[in-house]
Amino acid sequence: MHLPINHRLGGFYRFLAGLAGLYLLAFGIVGLTKTRGQDFFERSTTEALGLRTNPAFAILSIVVGAIVLLGALIGRNWDHYINFAGGVIFWLAGLIGLLVMSTEANILNFNISTAIVSFIIGTVLFLSGLYGKKGTTEEAVHEEIFRHSGRGAAAVIPTPEHTVSAHPGVAHPEE
Repeated sequence: MHLPINHRLGGFYRFLAGLAGLYLLAFGIVGLTKTRGQDFFERSTTEALGLRTNPAFAILSIVVGAIVLLGALIGRNWDHYINFAGGVIFWLAGLIGLLVMSTEANILNFNISTAIVSFIIGTVLFLSGLYGKKGTTEEAVHEEIFRHSGRGAAAVIPTPEHTVSAHPGVAHPEE
């Protein structure tokens, strides 16, 4: 997979991921205080920040929010991996939440609003993972050459990791 390294909007996406982590943390804390005394997987109409919750979902939100926020604060490509994986997990959680919403398997007390917010957070985290990769200037240059090698002359450019060619075996006129 070839993702941009040191993207100019990487800091902005890292900030958005941090906000998503803060929201999850706040949601979990408010949810935990509102669901105190309920059964762990109770399916009720208790809401926190506009979303239905139960103690299990509140604790899970606190843990995940802390991980996402910690990744955004630490950086050093930890945020890239956390956000990339977190985005996919949130998309799957939203989809599974929609599938089990009206069944006894709805242990996290999902409803339509919760699934939509899960998709939105998943998208924010996934985009943060796509554009949050950091590296040296040399790595960034090599990645850009590789990603854009199909534009213009298709010279074979050796790099430390791989040989770059837009169309191997096809001759292209020089610009």
